[in-house]
Amino acid sequence: MSEAMERESMEYDVVIVGGGPAGLSAAIRLKQRAEKAGADISVALLEKGSEIGAHILSGAVMDPAGLEKLFPDWKTMGAPLETAVTEDKFIYLGPHGALDISWLPMPDYMKNHGCYIGSLGNLTRWMAEQAEGLGVEIYPGMACSEVLYDDNGAVTGVVAGVFGLDRKGAPKPDFQPGLELRAKYTFFAEGVRGSLSQQVIKKYELDKGADYQKYGIGLKELWKIPKHKHKPGYVQHTLGWPLDDKTGGGSFMYHFGEEYVSIGFVVHLNYQNPYLSPFDEFQRFKQHPVIREHLEGGTRISYGARAISEGGFQSVPKLNFPGGLLIGDGAGFVNVPRIKGSHNAIKTGILAADAAFEALTDTAKAPANRSLETYQSAYDKSDVAKELKLVRNVKPILTRFGTGLGTVLGGIEMHVTKLLGGVSVLGTLKHGKSDAQSLKPAAGFTPIDYPKPDGVLSFDKLSSVFISNTNHEEDQPVHLTLKDERVPIDINLAKYAEPAQRYCPAGVYEIVGLEENKPRLQINAQNCVHCKTCDIKDPTQNIVWVTPEGGGGPNYPNM
Repeated sequence: MSEAMERESMEYDVVIVGGGPAGLSAAIRLKQRAEKAGADISVALLEKGSEIGAHILSGAVMDPAGLEKLFPDWKTMGAPLETAVTEDKFIYLGPHGALDISWLPMPDYMKNHGCYIGSLGNLTRWMAEQAEGLGVEIYPGMACSEVLYDDNGAVTGVVAGVFGLDRKGAPKPDFQPGLELRAKYTFFAEGVRGSLSQQVIKKYELDKGADYQKYGIGLKELWKIPKHKHKPGYVQHTLGWPLDDKTGGGSFMYHFGEEYVSIGFVVHLNYQNPYLSPFDEFQRFKQHPVIREHLEGGTRISYGARAISEGGFQSVPKLNFPGGLLIGDGAGFVNVPRIKGSHNAIKTGILAADAAFEALTDTAKAPANRSLETYQSAYDKSDVAKELKLVRNVKPILTRFGTGLGTVLGGIEMHVTKLLGGVSVLGTLKHGKSDAQSLKPAAGFTPIDYPKPDGVLSFDKLSSVFISNTNHEEDQPVHLTLKDERVPIDINLAKYAEPAQRYCPAGVYEIVGLEENKPRLQINAQNCVHCKTCDIKDPTQNIVWVTPEGGGGPNYPNM
């Protein structure tokens, strides 16, 4: 009997893949509307992490606009967003000094007044409690590995919960073939570069007519610092050192809670130098006097990394297809200059839920091919689209003019576009190429000699991965797959000095055997923190990230 025939099947009205803010908000909204209308709508939400929030990584200074749409009384309900922003600093770093540029005029929407600092992971845990209270069935530790289609090519659900395959893909004694979770509508809320989202985007050509999606890698640490140094509500962003002017990125630092500091570093993945290591740039950044003064005497508690979508308005793909929808950051709703996306993820989850609810409860509104055009049209008229459209040229400007001049020109562009009601005198600028295509051959660069970690403020990759609580069952198929096993040595090593060794923030990729003149790529899949950078930045696009067994990966506390 085939593996597929052995699977049990469960039927729902809506199946949601991903337990982040988008997926949870969609589930909650569906149940809220069903309860109000006296309708019976079944909703299942699947999360590959060991628990809701385990894989959630964000700064996070959160605009509560999305949460307020879902729960107008979120404060009295006990949502874990308690530290209001009280001070907002913007600093340009040089190698030895710093320039406070907070005085520069910025549009009101760029300011953090009215926003809250907290753990997005903890917020999603709280949202999951609300969802379950409304009757949503939540299944953590259930990685979705396959999309199901009907004879007409429409999505009918997913396969989740395949366990017990050995390294070669053969069943072990505890093998479980997984479940088929079938639905009238399937929402893909996997976050940035979701593996199933990428499949449906390709199958239905959802990105046809859209610009290249762009990405950054965000690395974050959570620190506990001495009480006398703690300034609850303090927000600080920096540009400049240690990155050169042609390499986009910057940092964030947020004081919140009980002597907690979130500190992070973002590197735009369109960088050119194959010797650059985002992890090591982050570690040396913390040695700058302006940063050091906040962390000295403190203790690092946790570490993580995650890709960030940066393409913006012009890179958003078509959002609906027969049987399903894309919601949240899998479609790319991050406002890059604001460094915020969770509020938009929640808003798109609400829009998707509204579209599906109308179709499920009014047969006249249910299209024959189950392709919810009403969601696409609602997005096109939404606050989300309007917000992204206002800032759509900032990322291309930074790419063309560099960090210094690009920041100034981007600020002017945002001001003028806001004054003109969203119309830009530049039109809509293009990104030009993918992040993988941006990397240049190693012959044009000198290897970077990064300082050794001191174990006090700066650390190595493996000790960092350790405090991310990352774990995978060792005897399972490697989830970092290669299209061609020859490419890492024959092309990536020969031409680009195999950049996977450096762009990966978890020490997954190593070149071994150089001493014997028999180099090969070793993949330490157990270290993977699911950031998706390799899937994005590999210059030959030879690496394909697929889901490991459910429950594997990081387990982020308070991140």
